[in-house]
Amino acid sequence: MDRLVVMKTFVTVAKSSSFSGAARELGISGSLVSRHVADLERQVGVRLVNRTARSVSLTEAGQRYAEFSDRILDEIDEEDGQLSHSQDSPEGTLSVICPKWVGMLDVGDAIAAFAREHPKISLRFELGGMSDRNYDFLDRGYDVAFHTRDLRDSNVLIRRVSELPFSLIASADYLRRKGTPQTVADLADHQCLLHPNDPVWRLGEGADSIHHKVQNAAVTANTYLVIEKLVEQGCGIALMPRRPAESRLESGELVEVLPHLKPPARALYAVHGPGGQTPERVRIFLDFMTAWFRARASTQR
Repeated sequence: MDRLVVMKTFVTVAKSSSFSGAARELGISGSLVSRHVADLERQVGVRLVNRTARSVSLTEAGQRYAEFSDRILDEIDEEDGQLSHSQDSPEGTLSVICPKWVGMLDVGDAIAAFAREHPKISLRFELGGMSDRNYDFLDRGYDVAFHTRDLRDSNVLIRRVSELPFSLIASADYLRRKGTPQTVADLADHQCLLHPNDPVWRLGEGADSIHHKVQNAAVTANTYLVIEKLVEQGCGIALMPRRPAESRLESGELVEVLPHLKPPARALYAVHGPGGQTPERVRIFLDFMTAWFRARASTQR
């Protein structure tokens, strides 16, 4: 029989000095109380109570074990309460992992805003080191992982946080020197700057979507931060996140290429662990991120 169950019954008997009184308090039968105590005595190997027709008294060992059991049960209740409170309290440590290019841009700004608003949550934020396994972040001790690829995995919970707009961009200086492409086919005559995750550029949406496979890229770089700098320096045309280029697009320093064929936005997903109840600090973080990106999108319309 479960050790904690019989310990609880024994402590109740010790406090009431009666099997029948303990039975009433616990809502079980007197015979079951007697079986619980007898089972505990077998487990510990000593007699714990003296039974008479009229009363129940503790042996010396029983008195000692009753005090021990009462202390253990109180500690368990206290620990359970603290754990439950930690689940419902926006405090503690929150570990988040994110691709470098997203973390250095949109997510990084949102993280800073979250840290200001929730100083009681100790945030651990790591860029890069993402795994192809959608649930690997849990094994590595992270609460939340951000992804920009479509995910389908019953081992994790997935929330669509926002969309990240992309554009085909070049510097005004480059286009003055090399000319402005008028069609997708014209891109073959230009210096294209390539991220290895985007070997094929999808331009336009729906029925108007065109796929352009970049051949002989002028530069290939595995970070959009470098690609952004290459574009600024007039090194070529790139498919890149739009937001960091927004101000220079407005000033005319950078120019959107083939603006009638806008690349589809990338979905931003926040992934967290399954379970009966999402910890409060994780829920608050996900709600905050969703609201932050929604507010950012509304100001850019």
